[in-house]
Amino acid sequence: MSYIDEYNKWCKYATDEQIQAELRSMSDEERKEAFGGELSFGTAGLRGIMTAGTARMNVYTVYRATEGLACYMDAHGYKSCAITYDSRNNSKRFCELASATLAEHGIKVYLTPECMPTPFLSFMVRTLHCSMGVNVTASHNPAEYNGYKVYDSSGCQLLDDDAGEVTRYIAAVQLFEKPLPDIKKYEGKLVQYTDKLLEEMYIDRVLREGPGASLGALNVVYTPLNGAGYRVVPETLSRAGLLNLTTVPEQAVPNGDFPTCPYPNPEKAETLTLAKQLAFSRCADLIIANDPDCDRLGAAAWDGKDFRQLTGNEVGVLLADYILSTLKRKGKLPAAPVLVKTIVTTPMLDALAAEYGAEVRDVLTGFKYIGNVIGKLELQGCVGRYVFGFEESCGYLKGSYVRDKDGVIAALLIAECAASLKSQGKTLTDRLAELYDKFGHYLQLTVSYRFDGLSGAEVKQKLLNKLRAEPFATLGDSPVTDICDFLSQTKYDLPKADVLRLRSVDGSQLIVRPSGTEPLIKCYITVKGDESGNRTRYEAIKAQTDKFFGA
Repeated sequence: MSYIDEYNKWCKYATDEQIQAELRSMSDEERKEAFGGELSFGTAGLRGIMTAGTARMNVYTVYRATEGLACYMDAHGYKSCAITYDSRNNSKRFCELASATLAEHGIKVYLTPECMPTPFLSFMVRTLHCSMGVNVTASHNPAEYNGYKVYDSSGCQLLDDDAGEVTRYIAAVQLFEKPLPDIKKYEGKLVQYTDKLLEEMYIDRVLREGPGASLGALNVVYTPLNGAGYRVVPETLSRAGLLNLTTVPEQAVPNGDFPTCPYPNPEKAETLTLAKQLAFSRCADLIIANDPDCDRLGAAAWDGKDFRQLTGNEVGVLLADYILSTLKRKGKLPAAPVLVKTIVTTPMLDALAAEYGAEVRDVLTGFKYIGNVIGKLELQGCVGRYVFGFEESCGYLKGSYVRDKDGVIAALLIAECAASLKSQGKTLTDRLAELYDKFGHYLQLTVSYRFDGLSGAEVKQKLLNKLRAEPFATLGDSPVTDICDFLSQTKYDLPKADVLRLRSVDGSQLIVRPSGTEPLIKCYITVKGDESGNRTRYEAIKAQTDKFFGA
């Protein structure tokens, strides 16, 4: 069916007034973009711009996804599902529609009465012994996006085989065959709202994971970026003993328009603009930021002159150092400890882990693969070996109580780490400098190239194919000595993935992959050496990727 045929079908059968208004206002180019394809599961489920269309997030694509999920659950005999959502526009509406759709199939739904952090959904699934979980969220994407994540009974996002099966059920669903269901029909029956007790259990569990540094002397500025962490994170930090916490007032409550930060990604420097202004006025030690679904964490530390924004890798290394050293000092470090990171995350973790006899396991990009390692350890009866996992894109987890990255425990850990160092007369940047002196100065930066729309997707794929066929012979001026294509490699016990890794004589590394959630090609550049030399090598490699990807 052509995009025009699909568009006309929606014009004829869609009954939602908002959708009809959007259909009437579309230009032909907008129709082509909205109806020229379909949303598909990426690194983290469905994600797209909120407008009418088969390739967009709206009530009909959410219904179709949930109807497909319900058929999948019916086929496997699954009877219950936990559901929550973030602070984005339409998240609550999509969430209620998903709940009603599952309830139509006789599936018991446990729904949060308001937006909650993504890790809370994982905790719900595990604590309530649900068959599956759904989270309506677009994580850190711009305000016009929303998304839909699906979790298995372990509280981990669906792995590739299961996601593929769900996708096949979704593809079989025909829209407009029956009216969209209404949650009011099922509230108090098949749809039950969770209570405060479950939230209390979650906060208590997070607090038990903190190694225990006193927070009393620490001065913190916090921003939930108008997201779901707005209550839970301050409450958790307060119960942990933090006395001096100031929340950025303009970003303190949920708001799906994100008026002061339209791209609410804590990796981006501009997201911390207001927090830095407030931190200067409060003479703070630390800035903590969560993204709208509160699974990621950004941080900026006072270095004596300014607030330095730490990269996801730097935060991860600092937390790993704090956790390992504290557990060892207290005699609580498990035998044969395991750390987990994604393949695009800094190799500095390997050097740090070796100091403690810890094993580092590398997985594909996506925290679900870290959760899968925890699950395998649990099946082997040694989940206690898992100490910490993180990915360079600001996702962290200590403990096995959830199977997704957790911005709440990450906030507690970075606060404890900063407080512990402050008691020694040091800052986070001081400790980072010590670690660089000890293990070598690693510089890893990510460069993204955007390819919007259907035509952009075609260009993106052609460039990836070309790089595979004709990979760079050098990284900067250093000859490439190792090329690993994760679509065909057999060296690592990992699923196939659209990732290409190049390594050179001087230790530089370039990893190239398409984003699973945005129309981007991401290039992860890693160099190691002295600071000035690192910058020169990085700029040389970036010039290569800029030229190749048309920046």
